[in-house]
Amino acid sequence: MAPSRPTRLHAAAVRAWAEASLAALGEERAAIDALNVFPVPDGDTGTNMFLTVESACAAIEEAFDRAEAGGDRPRTSAVASAMARGALLGARGNSGVILAQIVRGVASVLGEVRDGDELTGAVVARALRAASDGAYSAVSHPIEGTILTVARAAADAADLAATTEGTLVAVIESAVAASHVALAETTDQLPALRDAGVVDAGGQGLVVVYDALLDVVTGVRRRRPGVSPRAKLPAPHVVHGSPIPLHGDPSYEVMYIINAGVGDMDVLRRALEPLGDSLMVTGDDRLWNVHVHVHDAGAAIEAGLAVGTLERIRVTYLAAAASPAEGRGLVVVTHGPGTAALVAEHGAVAVAARPRRRPSTAELLDGIRRAQAAEVVVLPSDSDSLAVAEAAAEQARGESLRVSVIPARSIVQSLAALAVHDPGARFDDDVIAMTRAVAATRYAAVTIASKDALTMVGPCREGDVLGLAEGDIVEIGSSVRSTADMLVDRLVGSGGELLTVVRGAEFGPAEAEAVVDDARRRHPGIDIVLIDGGQPLWPVILGVE
Repeated sequence: MAPSRPTRLHAAAVRAWAEASLAALGEERAAIDALNVFPVPDGDTGTNMFLTVESACAAIEEAFDRAEAGGDRPRTSAVASAMARGALLGARGNSGVILAQIVRGVASVLGEVRDGDELTGAVVARALRAASDGAYSAVSHPIEGTILTVARAAADAADLAATTEGTLVAVIESAVAASHVALAETTDQLPALRDAGVVDAGGQGLVVVYDALLDVVTGVRRRRPGVSPRAKLPAPHVVHGSPIPLHGDPSYEVMYIINAGVGDMDVLRRALEPLGDSLMVTGDDRLWNVHVHVHDAGAAIEAGLAVGTLERIRVTYLAAAASPAEGRGLVVVTHGPGTAALVAEHGAVAVAARPRRRPSTAELLDGIRRAQAAEVVVLPSDSDSLAVAEAAAEQARGESLRVSVIPARSIVQSLAALAVHDPGARFDDDVIAMTRAVAATRYAAVTIASKDALTMVGPCREGDVLGLAEGDIVEIGSSVRSTADMLVDRLVGSGGELLTVVRGAEFGPAEAEAVVDDARRRHPGIDIVLIDGGQPLWPVILGVE
């Protein structure tokens, strides 16, 4: 199949692949976590890979912001470098560290291509080879049947295709197909995987990332085979290439960033190897990410301090203790000061989303912790934050908190859930009631087009007023007020008892009152609540229950 877009390499293409990978990992995160039995059956591989790519995406956005602030167009080399550095700094767990090295390998090749030059099959083959070589070099004692095997199979297939068919799509299709075959074969390559009846979780995550590359290049999102089922049996711990026998499973996962030279890393590897297993050191020049499972976390940190300066030190107890927290908390993503204050009045923790940016996993996890409760309900308030909320919830569950994410896709749905929240009810009953309230709330919003585009209701121009219902553009109007009126009629026409109007920062109080008055005149039987939300970009948000 020929790609549906020019195969010229620009910074936007790098960002598109990173964002597509993040979205795909967000969708598959829980399923990948369920596969996780090697090297430690801790059920967090999908979450760790998601967090690693999320950090890469954040670094890419910062690179775009810096370039645009200076009036320049972001360059591919700078964005590729930012992606690699972001993945390195945000890498979590075994698979996250290896994935960061894979990203670095790809970025090193893409960064050599001049902006606007053709992205060829040969370039992709070199990038995947650098990714595979880098992944193997990161692990002190590589084990086959893991993400490493999948990375090498993809690189081998890409090399072969580049020397025969040679086209960009042919090379990527060959690499993706080989990665799927290699993934399926991991089940029989490791006893832990064979006993559990699953494929390698890290390998599955890499397949998702490479699938996303093919989707971005062709412009077609293909239907993929589903992720393999959850592990059937609890698998025994398998030491990941440890050169010495250990007395029991390591108790701590230690990770840190270290500033040191290449020679210092050889010294550090020799010091850490006798302490435990799953040792990985990734990076280059002066910045390195170190990961190891050990019994003595202090000794692992001291070994690092002996050769360099440490930052971002993380020590995770591999068998989480019970949480002393009590009670139930609520965490709500908000997009304006008015709704943030309203959420706080209901006793919930508000996590602010910036304009055109969803909150990060770390920000949502911080919100969950600030709730200071053993049970927490998270309301993401938009579709983009849903996968991030799930990832944060998974992290919190590792701290022995009970967390449920209700799929609220608009602030009006979150407010509806808050209205029925009953802290005295059983957790499951409370979650069910709030979920029903979310499902029973239809939502719509008015915004201004930021660029020319083709929508499901026809072409729009930059500056046009757009009306969205349930996330889809359904109106192209002449003014915010008239478009809001059309959306009210659409929502109320399907039935409802309560209309909520959330006024944005760019919509005046008098205009909002006029929308309410129009709604009362045309729909006299419905109750109406007007909220001063203060959110940017969205002059009006509507909800009908």
